[in-house]
Amino acid sequence: MDFAGRLVTEHSVLSVVVGSRAYGLHTETSDTDRRGVFVAPTPLFWRLDKPPTHVDGPLPEQFSWEIERYCELALQCNPTVLECLWSPIVEHLTPTGERLLALRTAFLSRRARDAFVRYAHAQFRRLDPERPKWKQAMHLIRLLLSGLHLVRHGEPLIDVGEHRDRLLALRRGELSWQDVERWRDRLHADLDDHPDALPEHPDRAAVDDFLYSVRKAHL
Repeated sequence: MDFAGRLVTEHSVLSVVVGSRAYGLHTETSDTDRRGVFVAPTPLFWRLDKPPTHVDGPLPEQFSWEIERYCELALQCNPTVLECLWSPIVEHLTPTGERLLALRTAFLSRRARDAFVRYAHAQFRRLDPERPKWKQAMHLIRLLLSGLHLVRHGEPLIDVGEHRDRLLALRRGELSWQDVERWRDRLHADLDDHPDALPEHPDRAAVDDFLYSVRKAHL
């Protein structure tokens, strides 16, 4: 195993399952998508060549971020990064990972609304209505559902079981593209109109203190 792979296997603080299995949308052929956070030993940052900010692997469908990069993306309300903190399937958790999960609301701010909508809109524009990728469309609708729940309740919606039947029908191509667009437009409108339950700014000081303590502990 290479150096990057060892960082994940030896220094992970959090590993969760995301994707269809976490969302309640899995089928018999679904992959197991894993996302995680690792902490590179602090002395590695004293060299000219810094440790990687992220690692793809070593398991199939596994992706991990170094903790500083993870915190940066979470403060930007990156949808994929934020949802890891609420995954119902946690496979590996250390005391540092527990502290990260306890801090999860500190990353939230009103920029989340724009982040979820902007990402979904950009991805929808890439879909060809004449030859749609139904699986991708399903996950983009799911993302808007998650963003709406976040704005309303202060946390993303991970398990979308109550929407499972219709989302899987979309994935099978049983909805027309016009139906998908109407669903998307309604969710966009709900996101635009609903009062935001999130704070105006994240608690950056708390995140900064957490990162400082992690670096100190991993000297």
